[in-house]
Amino acid sequence: MSGGSAKPKRRKAAGPALRYEHRPGRQNTDEPRKRDWSCLGGCGSLVGFVLLLMPLVFFDMYWGHDLWGDVAPAWPGGGYAFAATVGVLVPLVFLAWAAPLTRMDWKKSTARSLGWVAASLPGLAAGYLVVGVIFTTVRPKRRRDWDYDCYSEGGPCWVHVHYPWLWAVGLVATLASAALLITLFVKYGGRSATAPSTSEPEAAPTPRSPTDTGGRRPPG
Repeated sequence: MSGGSAKPKRRKAAGPALRYEHRPGRQNTDEPRKRDWSCLGGCGSLVGFVLLLMPLVFFDMYWGHDLWGDVAPAWPGGGYAFAATVGVLVPLVFLAWAAPLTRMDWKKSTARSLGWVAASLPGLAAGYLVVGVIFTTVRPKRRRDWDYDCYSEGGPCWVHVHYPWLWAVGLVATLASAALLITLFVKYGGRSATAPSTSEPEAAPTPRSPTDTGGRRPPG
């Protein structure tokens, strides 16, 4: 036996740190993060929706009661005739807004396309008025919100009490107006687009005779 103790073995030095290559699809911590614009787009859509809805709310607050309490009863034929008139106007104002927009061609002429956009604005304004009139007849969603103001003259609840078939009359008038517009477009619009030519092409001379007599003698 040896009297001395064995010397401890020296530990090996740690190897160099491993380097991992960046895999596609894995986020690299060294690269700066890209900004996420989805929140900004969602907030912009929400703000735009509110801006479009606010005029309808103000229309109901300031003119709703007067419209159905004074204008509709005095309309020729009464409140149902007024509802039918509004229903007829729905397809008309939509056509006045959408028809100019179908003529736009940004590749050919930007100025002319902007002109068609401007031409559609009166139809858009008229559409807002029609939608505002319809919006004034919408009762609150919860029945407990049908308060005194709702049942006062010209209010939404008052309108449904005095004109229970209001929505049916307006819907039938809208469908009839739309059907009439479609019929007129198919009858006259399609015909003008595919009108056949009335002028017939001249007959070519036959190969047998350059004077187009077909080998027959011309009358003397």
